[in-house]
Amino acid sequence: MPKTLARKKFVTRLSSPRITGMAELVRSRKSSFWMRLRSARMVALFREAARRVPAYHAFLNTSGVRSSSITNLDRLATVPPTSKASYLRRFPLGQLCWDGDLGQPAVFSATSGSTGKPFYFQRTANLEEQYSVLVELFLGNGKCVPGPENPTLVIVGFGMGVWIGGTLTYRAFDLASRRAFPVSILPAGVNKTEILKALHDLAPSFKQTILIGYPPFVKDVLDQAEYEKIDLKNLNLRFLFAAEAFTEPFRDYLAQKAGIKNVYCDTLNIYGTSDIGAMAFETPTSILVRRLALKRPDLYERLFGDTSKTPTLAQYNPAYCSFEAPDGEILLTGYGAMPLIRYAVGDRGGVHSFDEVQQLFAEAGIDLGAEARKADAPLYELPFVYVYERSDFATTLYGLQIYPEYLRETLLQEGMQRYCSGKFQLITKYDENQNQYLEINLEKRIGVDQLPASFEAEALRTIETAFREKSSEYRELSAFVQDRALLRLAFRTCGDPEFFPSGIKQKWVKK
Repeated sequence: MPKTLARKKFVTRLSSPRITGMAELVRSRKSSFWMRLRSARMVALFREAARRVPAYHAFLNTSGVRSSSITNLDRLATVPPTSKASYLRRFPLGQLCWDGDLGQPAVFSATSGSTGKPFYFQRTANLEEQYSVLVELFLGNGKCVPGPENPTLVIVGFGMGVWIGGTLTYRAFDLASRRAFPVSILPAGVNKTEILKALHDLAPSFKQTILIGYPPFVKDVLDQAEYEKIDLKNLNLRFLFAAEAFTEPFRDYLAQKAGIKNVYCDTLNIYGTSDIGAMAFETPTSILVRRLALKRPDLYERLFGDTSKTPTLAQYNPAYCSFEAPDGEILLTGYGAMPLIRYAVGDRGGVHSFDEVQQLFAEAGIDLGAEARKADAPLYELPFVYVYERSDFATTLYGLQIYPEYLRETLLQEGMQRYCSGKFQLITKYDENQNQYLEINLEKRIGVDQLPASFEAEALRTIETAFREKSSEYRELSAFVQDRALLRLAFRTCGDPEFFPSGIKQKWVKK
């Protein structure tokens, strides 16, 4: 067989073992199937990358690893992890690709550069195809399945351009539309004005509308739509999010505004990255598991360990990529134009098989299958990955890590929502005596000019209480400093260009 034909055959088998029919496999296959597939594909991808990716071959040689000795997952776990610093930035771009070949048809995306210098990732069609499977699952789970009787509008509100979110999502919905569920797509980008026009003028012509965007941006759109008297509850909205964690009260807040009845099937958050696309995704199963666990602290601790923060809980398809979490560090192994093996994505969290999760629920006296039927949430037996908010997206106060999550849920309270949009930015500052304090910049709602005189004191008490409840270390610090103010509020005009510019992701922490 000619070399080029053999290579094409291998790449097709490894990258996309089965696109057509994959959604049905997800719905029907048991946990044991996915765990066997995970093991086989991780080892196969390692061995092929060791042989055909010049940079990875060199990385292994430098690390003293003989690829022929890596024959199972236990041995793969001894291979040093890769990262942007230790691997991607050490080699020329072409050397990171299969056979050192930059000449294949591909699209480039860039990281946002939020944690350093942007990096450019090459992607081929397999990432679009893989994403389209989760889109197919999402479209099929709704009450109105797209088709002639249920015309469906999809508004893509992720950034278009060099960032992966918008273009990859557009292509995934386009592929799923042609293969299974026909939809109409409006690639609006992060353009609130255009999305509001579409909700007012275009969406009422459709049976349902799927609004896609970063969680705080979607909330912005809904708040603005409400202000402009757009009847959201007549649009049969569904939501797809990415790029940021959020809490269950946030999900419920948006669902209530939009009139969504089944949050398990009509909302979905993607755990994705420019490095390799939509790596994992919320499912009706993962949403159910997280919501049930939040009601049982004992179960929550056994599932997630850290009880002070709420992780994103997603499931992943081992046919495309897999996760490990040695010592709580998330490592990804996945196929792409630039394959990644035991790659540290910079996140903390953990992994579980479906069987492990089901067993933990059973030991807590909860029948997960019965709960799924009660919630009208299909069960997928894919493995789970959970991810905590990154420490580099936190700020510090007297050495304590202060996470945006401490504040997000608080700002959804009715008393706060009356005057604040829910957006904020945290900045650690020093007073004239060089004592640290946390400046909390809060965005006022659209249409809010003057605040009641009593509101600032009330808001400060509410936020202070939330910080004390969320962090035992903060409670101790408060007791130590006694009357010295640790928190200071600053109320900013809606859309303030310094703190809350439109059209980009919200920076919750400024360093």
